[in-house]
Amino acid sequence: MYAPSIFEDRFMNNFLDDFFGKPVSALNRMANPMRTDIMEKDGNYYMSIDMPGYKKEDLKAELKDGYLTISAGSREEKEEKDETGKLIYRERHTGECRRSYFVGKHLNENDIKASFENGVLKLEFPSEEKKPAEEQKKVIAIQ
Repeated sequence: MYAPSIFEDRFMNNFLDDFFGKPVSALNRMANPMRTDIMEKDGNYYMSIDMPGYKKEDLKAELKDGYLTISAGSREEKEEKDETGKLIYRERHTGECRRSYFVGKHLNENDIKASFENGVLKLEFPSEEKKPAEEQKKVIAIQ
């Protein structure tokens, strides 16, 4: 039997909007901050991963057993004081996200090119396993 989700109900959406101060759609975007696009062209994969709010130094990319894991973490603190130095406002935010992609066991870290600009992490790597170069015959001189 199909049971509708409480998050699809207009009453609940309005209630949650009022309670959290953000639309439910904004909460859904925060739950998946690493939206990814993958494209194949000319024997390479091109990945674009949205990383809003992170800086290059917050990012980490690791390759292990054919899985490329992208992780990011940040910490932000804001503080305001009045003229006498009394604390009147303090806010802290810590964020962390991580996502893994199977890219193939044939890759090593030198095969992956990465760049980060304007909140988008871009990666490029070969889509197919490299075929071993055919060994050429080498003539051995006999004296």
